[in-house]
Amino acid sequence: MTVKKTVSGFTLIEVALSLAIVGLTSGAILYGYLANADKARWSAYSLSAQSLALEGVEQLRAAQWNPQAWPPVDELGNTNFVQIEQLDASGASGQQVLATNYISVITVSTNPPLKQLRTDCVWMMPGRGAKKYGPFTNTVITTRATDQ
Repeated sequence: MTVKKTVSGFTLIEVALSLAIVGLTSGAILYGYLANADKARWSAYSLSAQSLALEGVEQLRAAQWNPQAWPPVDELGNTNFVQIEQLDASGASGQQVLATNYISVITVSTNPPLKQLRTDCVWMMPGRGAKKYGPFTNTVITTRATDQ
């Protein structure tokens, strides 16, 4: 009586194909992780820029403006000025990111007295190496009546 043994295994094509599938899957997971990390960094910088833009409007709201007082007080005027500050996104990366605040005050109405306060915060997100993304702009616009 003879016993027949059957030996089965993988062919070279099956091994190569399975390695290609594993490589593609690993690459897709790595790409997804890196894209997610970039979006998280962008979100941190954007929130910091929005805070910086809001800070510019808060400075304008803190200025005194009462044209009905004697003598009239107007620390706002119709003005445009620029501030350059560092974004406070310390957890996003170790790089220093500067943002430019373009602040403007426009008279909307003289009766009743009303002014528009606008801040545009422009910033660039650092990429890998020397690459940068942007520019991006965060804007805050509000109006202000006298003595508010």
